[in-house]
Amino acid sequence: MKKMNPIITGLVFLAILSTFAFGADDRTDVENVIKSSYFNGAFNDLDTESMRKGFHPDFAIFSAKGNEISRYPIDVWIKGIEQRKQNPDFDKSQARMDCKIARLDITAGCAAAKIEISKNGKMIYTDYLSLLKFGNGWKIVAKVYHAHPRQDR
Repeated sequence: MKKMNPIITGLVFLAILSTFAFGADDRTDVENVIKSSYFNGAFNDLDTESMRKGFHPDFAIFSAKGNEISRYPIDVWIKGIEQRKQNPDFDKSQARMDCKIARLDITAGCAAAKIEISKNGKMIYTDYLSLLKFGNGWKIVAKVYHAHPRQDR
């Protein structure tokens, strides 16, 4: 049996190791974007500045309306949150949700996340986020969702 060159063996080992290291960094980066911009930006902290950082400007929520697709752009969503926060009757603590990344799949520069959002132990939404990796980091680019039947929340 022929011996492998130790330099080639070392390079192969480093290539394999770097693949795992970069994949772990991407996973952490994607989770951080989802937690800061989505969970805390759009829901719990209503931090629209965090939303602007983690959502791509062309982001939209897509939903089915009969046979058509409805598109809800990020700018409209952010304006709605800012108006809600200005309402003197608005209690931010009432907006708190339990948010969980149920599944995360990353392939190179694209990712898909299944998100479960509940309140008081009752499921409210199952969201599916699409993310892409740009030169300035990961951005949420699209969302589709299922609104669970309303129960006494």
